[in-house]
Amino acid sequence: MKLLTATNRYYLGLVAVLFAVASGALYYGINAALRHEVDEQLGLHRAQLERLVRAGEPLVATPFADQFVLSARPRRLGLADTILPDNHEHTWVPHRQLTFRLQAQGQPQWVTLRKSLVETNDLLAVVLGIMLAVLALLFGSVLLLNRWLSGRLWRQFYRTLAALRHYDLQQHQPLALSKPRIKEFAELNLAVTHLSERLVADYESLREFTANAAHETQTPLAIMQAQLEQLLQVSALADDPTAAPLLADLYGATRRLSRLHQALGLLSKIENRQFAQVQPLDLAAVLDEKVNQLEPLLEARGLRLHRQVDQAPVLTMHPGLADSLLHNLLYNAIKHNQPGGDITVHISAAALEISNPGPAISGDPSRFFERFRKHHAAAESPGLGLSIVQQIGAYYGFAVTYGYAAAGQRHTLRVAFRPAVG
Repeated sequence: MKLLTATNRYYLGLVAVLFAVASGALYYGINAALRHEVDEQLGLHRAQLERLVRAGEPLVATPFADQFVLSARPRRLGLADTILPDNHEHTWVPHRQLTFRLQAQGQPQWVTLRKSLVETNDLLAVVLGIMLAVLALLFGSVLLLNRWLSGRLWRQFYRTLAALRHYDLQQHQPLALSKPRIKEFAELNLAVTHLSERLVADYESLREFTANAAHETQTPLAIMQAQLEQLLQVSALADDPTAAPLLADLYGATRRLSRLHQALGLLSKIENRQFAQVQPLDLAAVLDEKVNQLEPLLEARGLRLHRQVDQAPVLTMHPGLADSLLHNLLYNAIKHNQPGGDITVHISAAALEISNPGPAISGDPSRFFERFRKHHAAAESPGLGLSIVQQIGAYYGFAVTYGYAAAGQRHTLRVAFRPAVG
């Protein structure tokens, strides 16, 4: 729910309550004032009749029987409301009446003065209608004005929100927000700008540290691996049966560390957008080159590779990333394949699909692309292959998805690159 909607609900609730209370108070106030006026008129008529009686003049009945009634029989004294029929309109008309006792010509008389409330009710309806219309107009005007002012005053906030939504830290630039006239929004923009500046500074420091660490560890790892290879060839190891296995394990650990170093370095370079140089590449030609490189591994595991090229797309991307993309996808299909299985590679103008047979894998498929995610904890692979594939896809706007067909027990990785087709 938007803030404007939430605040308008409270305003509507408050105004509705005040509107109802004000309408009720207005109705009863006007009604009481008009009845008080009618009662005063009846009192004035009573005083006039009492003066006539004191002057000795007889009480003469008015031709309007419903306004002046004389009775020799006792009646209830005081003010009261009554309803009398109107023979002309054939309706019942509300009246206000005043009954009092007079001593006229030595005889007690009970006089009842009446006044119709039709005019009073009509006046009350007109006044109340006008007031309610004014209140409704004021109510609607306040709502429209509040909506218009809120949209105008909050415009700068939505601009800041849009700038945050489209902000990319990898552009290595802090946010450049304007300074609005509203103090709160100006303070918000200033705080967000300072925050983005600190983020860029920290990101640059981390990127520089990662690059330096990768560069500084690359040479020692290469030296260790080369020296271990030479040490494994020393003839003296044949005399010590316990040393050779230990050196072999150490050499294997060094190779895994070297692969991990290379994979993390590649991920860091992708995230830092260090592959700006691009060129048109024929994906089918790159695939043929990678298949030739992996042919010994395919033969060693007895795997058959089937290629189906409907339309070889020409992708505009870095050659190293294209090579890494296909290498990791093919190597993943080889590593998680069944003995004597097959690999199917399907290339079309819209996507690249690589599938292989294998049992179902438990877990959330979306987590297969996480770093260091392994299907088997004891596997020698660092678990970065699919993460690299996803990072390359995100770098060029490709959509990388995983699917499993239970009917054929086949795993499929699909890279949809239509948005980035050259």
